[in-house]
Amino acid sequence: MKNISQTIKKETGFQPKSPGMIYRAEKESKVKYWFYGILGALIIVLFLPWTQNINTAGKVTTLYQDQRPQELNSIIPGRIVKWWVKEGDFVKKGDTIVQLLDIKDDYLDPQLLQRTEEQLKAKQKKIVFYNDKIDATQSQVAALEQSRDLKLNSLENKMEQTRRKLLSDSAEAVAAEIDYTIATQQLNRGKQMFSEGVVALTELEKRTAQFNKTQAILTEKQQKFQNTRQDLVILKIEMGNVRQEAADKIFKAQGDIASARGEVATTDGEVAKGTNQLANYVIRGGQRWLIAPQDGQVINARKQGLNETVKEGETIVEIVPNKIDYAVELFVDPMDLVLIDRGQDVRLIFDGFPAIVFSGWPAASYGTFLGEVIAVETNLSSNGKFRILVVPGNEEKKWPPNVKIGAGVRGFAMLKNVSIWYELWRQINGFPPEYYKVATDKKKS
Repeated sequence: MKNISQTIKKETGFQPKSPGMIYRAEKESKVKYWFYGILGALIIVLFLPWTQNINTAGKVTTLYQDQRPQELNSIIPGRIVKWWVKEGDFVKKGDTIVQLLDIKDDYLDPQLLQRTEEQLKAKQKKIVFYNDKIDATQSQVAALEQSRDLKLNSLENKMEQTRRKLLSDSAEAVAAEIDYTIATQQLNRGKQMFSEGVVALTELEKRTAQFNKTQAILTEKQQKFQNTRQDLVILKIEMGNVRQEAADKIFKAQGDIASARGEVATTDGEVAKGTNQLANYVIRGGQRWLIAPQDGQVINARKQGLNETVKEGETIVEIVPNKIDYAVELFVDPMDLVLIDRGQDVRLIFDGFPAIVFSGWPAASYGTFLGEVIAVETNLSSNGKFRILVVPGNEEKKWPPNVKIGAGVRGFAMLKNVSIWYELWRQINGFPPEYYKVATDKKKS
């Protein structure tokens, strides 16, 4: 190279600088130093730590069912008569969203509640009347029993008198029988003595008259005694009649009481049914107004305008609650499911929030948010993956306040720390990440 420059200088007298700047054969090469430097840097990089992770995708949700978007359905079939809100409005719990008018024939009467209450009161009065009848019949039964007892007591007294009279008549009959026996003996002796001529005919006639008299008295006393015995039998029969007659009347009255109680029970059932029906009417009347179940925003109205009819259970609008405890649902492949456990850290990237991510160096990433696995479902989802639920982790940096349910999320489940050379070797051979479980003493709420 020097010869060329010198030859040009001899021939032309001009010293060119280009050959010296283009051709560097006369200078020492530094390529090997760069090669060894880059090679050493690569070797150093291969031994740097690398955090293994599982890259997943999902969306924002919430752990609680009552905080998710809810459909507000019509409980009754009706016709829309007034809208109280419009789409996008924020409502409080208890605010009226839409007013319906019942379209069933059974509920069209504007005075349905008043007439049902009147029917219910009439049935309640009917129960009072039957109870009064039961009380009156029970009083009648008591009076019949008292009258029966009085009659029986009277007949018992009369029977006692008759028994005493029977004893007296029996004694008189015995005395008359003795007199008759004596008169018979005197008459027989008088006849003998008259035949012997001891006594006169007048004496025989006296004795005959005395005999006839005692015989008449005996007959009278015996008849009187029999009559008294017959009276005693008649009194016993009369007492039986009194008991039977009173029992017939009492049984009839008790039958009336049982019948009245049956009517009371039937009417009680009708009153209970009427009360239930009235309560149903009141509740159904309240269901003509679609009420917001909680604070939130009204969205996605399925019905528009007025006079549109809705079926029972048909969705009218949706409401998104204001108060939401956000969570993230991520979907992992079945092969990676064994690497996920409760309490495991997950780095999250929310759509709409810029981030610079180094998946293997989470500490060097910017714009990511920490999450913690709180549940791992054991049932395969419709997309062929398993769902995990992630909640905000214990970090001062909170999740974005403007995040919404349904927004997309990218997640990186943090696994074991390994060297970069090992991770490259694992990726080349297609081996799964290292299996481990996080040892944690954190209390779960």
